[in-house]
Amino acid sequence: MQILDQVEVSNVKSAIATSQEHLLSIQHPDGYWWAELESNVTITSEVVLLHKVWGTDRARPLHKVEAYLRSQQRDHGGWELFYGDGGELSTSVEAYMSLKLLGVPASDPAMLRARNFILPRGGISRTRIFTKLHLALIGCYDWRGLPSLPPWIMLLPANFPFTIYEMSSWARGSTVPLLFVLDRKPIFPIDPVITVDELYAEGRNNAQFELPRSGDWRDLFNVLDNGFKLAEDLNVVPWRSEGVKAAERWVLERQEATGDWGGIIPAMLNSLLALRALNYDAADPVVERGLQAVDRFATETDSTYRIQPCISPIWDTALVMRSLVDSGLEPDHPALVKGGEWLLSKQILDYGDWSIKNQQGQPGGWAFEFENRFYPDVDDTAVVVMALAAVRLPDEPRQQAAIARAVSWIATMQCQPGGWAAFDLDNNQDWLNQLPYGDLKAMIDPNTVDVTARVLEMIGRCNSSMATQRIERALSYLRQEQEPEGCWFGRWGVNYIYGTSGVLTALSLIAPQSHQSIQRGANWLVSCQNSDGGWGETCRSYDNPALKGQGVSTASQTAWALIGLMAAAEATGQLAEAAVQRGIRYLLQSQRADGTWDEDYFTGTGFPSHFYLKYHLYQQHFPLTALGRYRNLWHSST
Repeated sequence: MQILDQVEVSNVKSAIATSQEHLLSIQHPDGYWWAELESNVTITSEVVLLHKVWGTDRARPLHKVEAYLRSQQRDHGGWELFYGDGGELSTSVEAYMSLKLLGVPASDPAMLRARNFILPRGGISRTRIFTKLHLALIGCYDWRGLPSLPPWIMLLPANFPFTIYEMSSWARGSTVPLLFVLDRKPIFPIDPVITVDELYAEGRNNAQFELPRSGDWRDLFNVLDNGFKLAEDLNVVPWRSEGVKAAERWVLERQEATGDWGGIIPAMLNSLLALRALNYDAADPVVERGLQAVDRFATETDSTYRIQPCISPIWDTALVMRSLVDSGLEPDHPALVKGGEWLLSKQILDYGDWSIKNQQGQPGGWAFEFENRFYPDVDDTAVVVMALAAVRLPDEPRQQAAIARAVSWIATMQCQPGGWAAFDLDNNQDWLNQLPYGDLKAMIDPNTVDVTARVLEMIGRCNSSMATQRIERALSYLRQEQEPEGCWFGRWGVNYIYGTSGVLTALSLIAPQSHQSIQRGANWLVSCQNSDGGWGETCRSYDNPALKGQGVSTASQTAWALIGLMAAAEATGQLAEAAVQRGIRYLLQSQRADGTWDEDYFTGTGFPSHFYLKYHLYQQHFPLTALGRYRNLWHSST
């Protein structure tokens, strides 16, 4: 294999060195790397509401939220779900609500522009369920328009067709506390009292407070909901108090010592709202810890204050470490040793919710956040294993034991179709996504291509021991999931570029004989390269498959494509030289003088079509990984 030297080696070396220098300079003294995880403004808006409900708003710099929200409003008057999307209705309504809670009058020019954006799109009546829920908490929406969730679902036996453990971990952690809220239907007093009647396109008096109908079999859920509401009105809900007590106990048991619930803001906010509905005091230690945990998700500047949906130190640390090793840093470099020892200290040795359906596995995974005992995830664990295997730590027996324990846990998390999901085993009852309550279509956590590819990459890269039958099932699953164009869907990154890169990397290590599948994937990546040499893909490809691989070039997505193409070359011996060199040149030309890259676009996925993320370190470590592997490929061919 020959790599043409049109891209000067000295330029690649210089880009790698400055990138490494930047990443090493931002390592925390404790050993980890951690950067902001950005989402849309609803997270911050809902935190404003939370503090208003608890009366704790004056103890936080919420006045800075106004400046943040104003900075995020676009010229069309709305707020975005992801960068450049043209504005989104529910996001805009929640931002408007938050500004009103902060004292901004409806006559303010920003509010007038927002209203002009919101009303033509249907106003409040067309928003998502959770937007309506937050409005109902302060009397700005009628509880009759929200679904009922009977508390007795907490009491369903393990052998029942449905229990709370058939919901995804994030849906479960957010839903159980809402059982109190939807049962009590509180309207909390706030200061100042606000209305948003001006956001009802049909007028508040003409609004129909009812669940939307689909015109098909899903309307049976509406009939069922009407039955639940009638039982509430007649006060004949069975096992109501027992269900509420079970839910309260569940919520209290799952609070971390740090105050978090599930490591995600929706579960944390809903749990705190539940405690408020149960008349807990703001000075109660459970509440205080919870509110302080929310504070730790904040990003504050001199003028703005915003909240992250989650925090990603373990994920960031493992991926940065991999990029540093891939780009030539010695495995026993002090920064890598410190990072590796920090990761070892974060391995979870407690049984979490995953053990409800996985009776065979022993704990040994890693989570996404600093602390999250109940919800380790397969994707993080696989990446941490690869990061640890790539470095040389002083206590090698401990290092190897931790890796072995993690791989064993991952093996037992394999789902029936052959792949791996993020947090749970066989969490795949898709009918849950059809519930009126589940309008984000994120009620389940089935196995996915990208997580499965990560596990196979881990096995191949670390020579991890796993039963041949498990590997064959996983490979069969990946082959079945290949799209007609040759690409693969990306659940946790945007989108087909992410999925395809991961699968090509896995297949090159585990099944290099799969030449046809690998080459089709590589050909697809080449076919969607942009004229500037980079790659990009819009979040809209989740809604419109015709947009697969199409979008403005970004550093992170260009790096994914390059990583996939170079992996394919290692398996097939055929490198798309011109495409790779153009991609490398794009990374070199877009790198800034301080060794960093910048991108505005969101390339991370929370819930496809509904919630997107921008990992601020993606644009730093993925390009470094691509440049490092390019240099290694160049060296191996000379």
